[in-house]
Amino acid sequence: MTTNTAEQTQACRARLETRFEQVEAVFEDCLTEALATLSPAGIDAWLDAARLLGKLGRGAEPMLALLEEWPSVARAVGEDELPAVMALVHRLQRSPNGRAIAPFLQTLAPVARRLHSPEQLEHYLDIVRDLAERTTGSIHGHHTTFPSPGLPDFLDKAPVLLQLLSVGGLRNWTDYGVRNYHNHPERQKEYFSLQSADSRAVMQRERHGTLLADVERKLDLYLRGLWQDSDPLVPYSTAFHELRKPMPYFDKLGIRLPDVQDDLIHADASVISGLDRYRAMLAHMVGHRRWSTPQIADNWSPFQRMAVEFLEDCRIDTLLVREYPGLRRLFLALHPKPVEDACNEETTACLRHRLALLSRALLDPKHGYRNAVLNEFVQRFHTLMQDGEASTNDMARLAIDYVARTRRQSDQLPNIHFDNTEVDYRDDNRHLWRFIEEGDEEEAFDEKRKLEPNEELKGLPPRHYPEWDHHSQSYRPDWVSLYEALHPQGQATLIDALLNKHAGTAKRLKRILDLLKPQDKVRIRFQEEGSELDLDVAIRSLIDFKGGAQPDPRINMSHRTAGRDIAVTLLLDLSESLNEKVKGSEQTILELSQEAVSLLAWAIEHLGDPLAIAGFHSNTRHDVRYQHIKGFSEPWNDEVKGRLAAMEAGFSTRMGAAMRHAGHYLGKRRTDKKLLLILTDGQPADIDVTDERALIEDARQAVNELDREGIFTYCISLDPKADEYVSDIFGRQYTVIDHIERLPERLPELFIALTK
Repeated sequence: MTTNTAEQTQACRARLETRFEQVEAVFEDCLTEALATLSPAGIDAWLDAARLLGKLGRGAEPMLALLEEWPSVARAVGEDELPAVMALVHRLQRSPNGRAIAPFLQTLAPVARRLHSPEQLEHYLDIVRDLAERTTGSIHGHHTTFPSPGLPDFLDKAPVLLQLLSVGGLRNWTDYGVRNYHNHPERQKEYFSLQSADSRAVMQRERHGTLLADVERKLDLYLRGLWQDSDPLVPYSTAFHELRKPMPYFDKLGIRLPDVQDDLIHADASVISGLDRYRAMLAHMVGHRRWSTPQIADNWSPFQRMAVEFLEDCRIDTLLVREYPGLRRLFLALHPKPVEDACNEETTACLRHRLALLSRALLDPKHGYRNAVLNEFVQRFHTLMQDGEASTNDMARLAIDYVARTRRQSDQLPNIHFDNTEVDYRDDNRHLWRFIEEGDEEEAFDEKRKLEPNEELKGLPPRHYPEWDHHSQSYRPDWVSLYEALHPQGQATLIDALLNKHAGTAKRLKRILDLLKPQDKVRIRFQEEGSELDLDVAIRSLIDFKGGAQPDPRINMSHRTAGRDIAVTLLLDLSESLNEKVKGSEQTILELSQEAVSLLAWAIEHLGDPLAIAGFHSNTRHDVRYQHIKGFSEPWNDEVKGRLAAMEAGFSTRMGAAMRHAGHYLGKRRTDKKLLLILTDGQPADIDVTDERALIEDARQAVNELDREGIFTYCISLDPKADEYVSDIFGRQYTVIDHIERLPERLPELFIALTK
């Protein structure tokens, strides 16, 4: 760490003003991630908010949650949302709901990533605030004295609920629970924890349409593949705007789409899926981004601007259909088909109706409308388009002519005809207009500060993993913060001495390994560089050379071994209990583990299998440490031996998170077999977990997850009492070594038996 970085870290630590040991242990890693994400003002606000949380009297948990989660929340919705979040924290602190602060902050990151926009997050905060106010009880009706029974459960389940519901659906689901169980605390808890039947039934009722969050990846690939566009997709909710329904649009921050789209069912029973409706919106907006030119709005009347927008939309749709003809069917299915005489010109303003008729006629060759002026402008539009792409200016001139030819005195009436005039796959066209206002020409967009030019990012940001809650049979999202680093080095000669100590065992293993080593070789011919000459190709090249032709330079061949395709990760439990001495011996369990791992690594290197070695320990869910000792691509050399020699034991054993992280790397190996070996001396446990079954069940769930990914897990336990719990985690995939002093001999033998 450089002097400047150390001084900055110390200054931030002093500003935080905390004496919580849990916070001190992870603060430097949290600060590294924050510096890479937040602006200087954002860093200041983050530290001030964390300091405030530490003084609420709620322990270290709220402060830890904010320090760890806020950078990822800021990446999803922007750092400007911190005041709104802290305002809700203040409200909860001043009410009897202070205990809900921790679950609120713990689940904020997965909620923000699901909502993906500041507007959506503010709607979510409104829902939480409304639920707290309506369900907090009082004795005399004046001052709230009882905390909300359902609020903590709701906050705990919010990430799960938002996987299934839009923000509007979540609001309706919450409102039902408040209205029906306001005076029944136990039933309220059952409802908001998804345990009651009507809770699940109402959720299914509100679960409709296609959620943008579920199809975002497909739409992103659609944008990139068909339209060569890669702007982020940002959702907005249509459930919180009763007077004016929002429309899709795009700006410098991304493409804005509704958070849910229902399937559209026509009278003839044909169905346009929500996904196709999203595709139509994206195609239309991409067309505007590609072909539209902004106009100065100050010189146009509202009616003229509306006509320009309709005609420009039709131009864009026409150009899109030229590029992908199949879009015509989709656009026509989504475009309303107004009836020609549906609007009474005497009593109603019919401008929107006339423009909708024109828009339909421009897209549909079989429109069947008889109005002579309408058909004249349809012909003029197609004449402009057949010479090329036309332009926004061409559409503007055509729009002025159309408004001048068709305007009526009744267009000024307040009663406007809206039926069958809204084309909901089109955007609101805000990009088409520029306004001459003071200061517009001086717009400046301040770029958020990441890292200073000469500043290096130290360490890696934490990875957040879920943890299984066996009581509710569901995951706690982003519950564990795991920090990974390269293990520091020691003296490699210590490992060489250990290998010499077990020279007899190594000699016996070598005989077995020579039998296991794949013998079948496959020739790889036509190589410019190789291990030996390919005589057939070499002779042919010589003949070509003598004959004056260009010889083939690929006259060598090489070999590869076939028959053994396996990758292995050895995961070492480095908890405090490894410092205990083996009964009847002067050696600690850690020292014996070093000897065993050294022999195993030597054996696997002899076989040529890719091997990774890592160690882990934990100090609460906020601080799981994962240390890389050997990577798959690293040879068994002095550098790796030095890391192995420097192994130290401490803290606790949060096994599930470490296994998930090891599986993250092992799952990316392109091998037929993937083996995860876990060497441990005790059951999963941590100081912040009082239920001894909790981490056992989480580790069991992690084993099931890895099994679904094709990773075979196997545990070597050094705990004499392991039979009481290890089968619950690994099934039959384990071995208990009762005589720990035999570990250096047994570990390589177990590996050989597993991989024969």
